[in-house]
Amino acid sequence: MTSTLVRHDPVRDWVEIQERMLVPLYEAVYERLGVGSGTRLLGLDCGSGLALLMAAARGARVAGVEPDAARLAQARSRLGGYGADLAADRPGPGPYDVVTAFHPAGCGTRATGAAPDALTGPPAVRGAAVVLAGWGPPERCASAAVLAEAGADGAGAEPAGAWDDDLDARAERAGLRPDGSGRVACPFGYADLDSAVRGLLSTGLLDPAVSATDPARVEKELTEALHPYVRPDGTVWMPNVFRYVIARVP
Repeated sequence: MTSTLVRHDPVRDWVEIQERMLVPLYEAVYERLGVGSGTRLLGLDCGSGLALLMAAARGARVAGVEPDAARLAQARSRLGGYGADLAADRPGPGPYDVVTAFHPAGCGTRATGAAPDALTGPPAVRGAAVVLAGWGPPERCASAAVLAEAGADGAGAEPAGAWDDDLDARAERAGLRPDGSGRVACPFGYADLDSAVRGLLSTGLLDPAVSATDPARVEKELTEALHPYVRPDGTVWMPNVFRYVIARVP
């Protein structure tokens, strides 16, 4: 495959290609928690704001924290009409009754794993729901396997972020009380191989240092890992299952 993917804007590729893959996860969580009018929701590592936009469209009052300046700008542009409180570091004063940490668990723009340690900091009311999410069982997450394969030989992918039991452990370490979990099918589908490579690169789950120094190698390894999922019509389809855990602020 010969391309010039390194010249693409990863934030634009995330917005245009990748982030919609997680819509079933956001919808399932919001439906289960009854997010709507009266809900005060804080999104940690909220990315470009799609999950917050979906909550705001349900009537929730939303706030978000996003350290990446380009993604934060996208979120502000999207949510400008909803009076969302968005910041690069500290959440607004709240209080919040729902706190989501979709991305830090490894299913979005980063796999920092830092958010659970900060969950006791945001001003959340007693009994507030805190949601952590990540990849489900490895055997049911084709995209995680692709990212792991692309990260072999030093590319440094860390797609797992949180497998099943790690989510529960993170919630417990943050001093939260478990209150259920669920699994959601989030297949990753792309119009062609080029779009699949751009979309997965935009997640930030491949080592950015290696991607910057040897992008051609990273792109080549990712392309090769994707080949088993290319269908006869040229589209790419990877079945995935994500897991979320709901915990409560004591």
